[in-house]
Amino acid sequence: MVIAPDKFKGSLTAAEVAARVAAGLRRARPGVPLVELPVADGGDGTVDAAVASGFSRVAATVSGPTGEPVDASYAVRGTTAVVELAEASGLRRLPGGAPAPLTASSRGTGELVDAALRGGARRIVLGLGGSACTDGGAGMAVALGVRFLDADGAELPPGGAALRRLASVDAGSPPSRLADVEVVVASDVDSPLLGPDGAAEVFAPQKGASAAQVRELEEGLARLVSVVRDGGSVAERAGAGAAGGVGFGAMAFLGASVRPGIGYLLDLLGFADAVRGARLVVTGEGSLDPQSLRGKAPVGVARAAGRQGVPAIAVAGRLALTGARLREAGLRDAFALTDLEPDPARCVAAAGPLLERLAAERIAPSWLTE
Repeated sequence: MVIAPDKFKGSLTAAEVAARVAAGLRRARPGVPLVELPVADGGDGTVDAAVASGFSRVAATVSGPTGEPVDASYAVRGTTAVVELAEASGLRRLPGGAPAPLTASSRGTGELVDAALRGGARRIVLGLGGSACTDGGAGMAVALGVRFLDADGAELPPGGAALRRLASVDAGSPPSRLADVEVVVASDVDSPLLGPDGAAEVFAPQKGASAAQVRELEEGLARLVSVVRDGGSVAERAGAGAAGGVGFGAMAFLGASVRPGIGYLLDLLGFADAVRGARLVVTGEGSLDPQSLRGKAPVGVARAAGRQGVPAIAVAGRLALTGARLREAGLRDAFALTDLEPDPARCVAAAGPLLERLAAERIAPSWLTE
């Protein structure tokens, strides 16, 4: 059996979810062979998932979203490096959790990419999700040698709002540094950069932006598009709006291609080899709901398992998919912590022990014969 869950956001990492499910199953069926393979779709936990699958963790001190130094890491195996935006530029890196929607920067993500390049990486897998910024990837590009200048030739300060004063872009050194490097954006967000479905309108409010600030950020991103070479065509590509427009920046300045996060990362983590010959796959995430159908990790895992003829079931904190919707996700069954504890707050606080019980008392009797 393969246990391949995503995180339970706010309570357990993907590795912790896998360990708790495994502990419950072993308690109920001591002899069952288990493989723990925590997964991620490009957001929080992507580096952890890579490390769990055999990559090595490399520590680096980089700029946080508001400029303060943060201790982050990326993952390396051979000449492939996995860089997770949330490690450097994520909401969880905001000092005291205070939002900074106009000034937060993706610079630290670029510093992680730079560290990986200096370490010899020839392929950068950039996981996008959980960002605190809406700067179009300008901060990331600055860390790699790009200069964003106002009408007087002065460099712009960090953040998306400052882009409204952008007059020119000096691409500097990135083209030569990245000439022989493959950059792949792994993201489950297919939004364009601008407009009602774009980075500012959809995601900036989640980062603390007011309606007026959303307009400022949209203006900044639009200005960026107008100044960058071929910016209009890049801005319309699926994924350009990911992580506050870092998807756009990666394509425009780093020559990145965009791949669906969970599918690409499953290949990278060796999921197909792990599941070959398995009797069952257990996946999951904190909330299994209609949003999960839009490329989230559990659905990606279930469909990948199905292609190998292996049934998949899920665990979740909260379950809002049933019947036909569950089957649409490629899942044969699903079990929620709320099956054992109706109070959502207690489910979050006691997610670990509840997961063990769920595995021992519900999954094992239903899916693992003696």
